[in-house]
Amino acid sequence: MSIQSNENSGKAVLVRTIISLLVVVLGVWALFYVNPASAYPWVKALHVIAIISWMAGMLYLPRLFVYHCAAQPGSEASETFKVMEQRLLRFIINPAMAVSWIAGLWMAWEIFGFKGGWLHAKLLLVVLMSGLHGYLSKATRLFAEDRNIKSARHWRIVNEIPTVLMILIVVLVIVKPF
Repeated sequence: MSIQSNENSGKAVLVRTIISLLVVVLGVWALFYVNPASAYPWVKALHVIAIISWMAGMLYLPRLFVYHCAAQPGSEASETFKVMEQRLLRFIINPAMAVSWIAGLWMAWEIFGFKGGWLHAKLLLVVLMSGLHGYLSKATRLFAEDRNIKSARHWRIVNEIPTVLMILIVVLVIVKPF
């Protein structure tokens, strides 16, 4: 029975991978072949929706880690947190980040021509946010393997990093100080 379960999970991973690749390919295609004038409001709306989703996940996942730290490995609570963390990452945070990047790069290229100090600073902060995303992804895997070595205090501090990055990014986008 476990062999069949592994085959089914392998097929599910393959399907998700194919869908993800299709989304990226369509996004890259859109970078070059969509009329910027008519697409801009739609791409901007999509970008804002994706950013809201990405940020919601980036703020919630470390908070789940705080509570997961208190659960005994192997306990029902721990197993529930593992499912919540993995689903949040897989179905909300990862897709939202991909759409954020695709829509954001399209706007940076087509609308702003990759010009402006504010845009370069924003991109740097988004790269840092993506790095934090990677760190949280690794932590999700470690929690799933019952190998977390970080304290609840550590995760409380990490929980503040997306907020600081978000504030700086929003100020750069709205104020465009340089």
